[in-house]
Amino acid sequence: MTTESQQRPAAVTTVVGATTWGTTLGIVAARMGHSVRLLCRTADEADGLRRAGEHTRRLPGYPFPPTLTLAHDPAAALDGAQLVIVAAPSARFRQNVRRIAAALPPDAVTLSVTKGFDLPRCLRMTEVLAEELPALPTSGFAALSGPSLADEVIAEKPAAILAASQSDASCRLVQDTLMSPMFRIYTSDDVVGVELGGALKNIVALAGGIADGLDSGDSAKAALITRALAEITRLGIAAGAQPLTFAGLAGLGDVMATCNSPYSRNRSVGEELGRGRRLEDILAGMDAVAEGVNTTTGALDLAERLDVDMPITRLLAQVLFNGLPATDCIPVLMERPPRAEW
Repeated sequence: MTTESQQRPAAVTTVVGATTWGTTLGIVAARMGHSVRLLCRTADEADGLRRAGEHTRRLPGYPFPPTLTLAHDPAAALDGAQLVIVAAPSARFRQNVRRIAAALPPDAVTLSVTKGFDLPRCLRMTEVLAEELPALPTSGFAALSGPSLADEVIAEKPAAILAASQSDASCRLVQDTLMSPMFRIYTSDDVVGVELGGALKNIVALAGGIADGLDSGDSAKAALITRALAEITRLGIAAGAQPLTFAGLAGLGDVMATCNSPYSRNRSVGEELGRGRRLEDILAGMDAVAEGVNTTTGALDLAERLDVDMPITRLLAQVLFNGLPATDCIPVLMERPPRAEW
């Protein structure tokens, strides 16, 4: 595998979506000397970012490196690209893949960095890629996940995450393009586990945030996170994931970051729910997507299909969608029948 000390050839990288995370990864790659094209939704968006020289709304104070350019035309942005990073929210992921499909180089590695489900069928993002790009081999698809808060990564604070693909070569390209002295990338062949871990941990973050909003204490929050991790692991294994993935960066690591960081949107939504605010009001005041809300619905649908018990997720759905007061959650969970842990 590539290390920081090895000489790497510059790669042409296209980032689809000027989201916070997409822009962050584009800047990371450009700082390492790679040619990066950030594909925006419209010409106006691209022109505005170009004039500002930074993403003033998402990442103020972090100028674009000289090797990062802005584009709005998919054909121009994707010409000669070796790595294509799709960074759209899950609800718009399929739409963005369709936008680039005709211009996507057939030998490029397509990397999903989106943590969520394509509803209503609860598809992982690489499954969406396979559906929308049927002529391309699935070995050219990859997923990136793990404890990686954009505000910290862009500030070059140390972080380590996971790239997963059926192909070692695809994983190596992701490493060679994105790994820096402060941004370490490990690899995995468990695409299912890495994608599910990234999506499902947002459910745990919502629950952990509710515990914070209720001021239930550290012992209660630790117990809740541990039991929620156990149930998303059960679902992952039933879906074909490797158990150890949920004990690694894409599972436990990501859960720790999103359940405790003030930068975590999902934890913040949960905290506001715990304080008694309504979900509609919380979401209306947000300028970004909290993926865990839709993921909760998808996880329960998948759990029903695979016959997996997810009591914490079911209870969370009652709070999110059926008006159950967050204060009612603690007695419901604490009064469950006694049982062995494993």
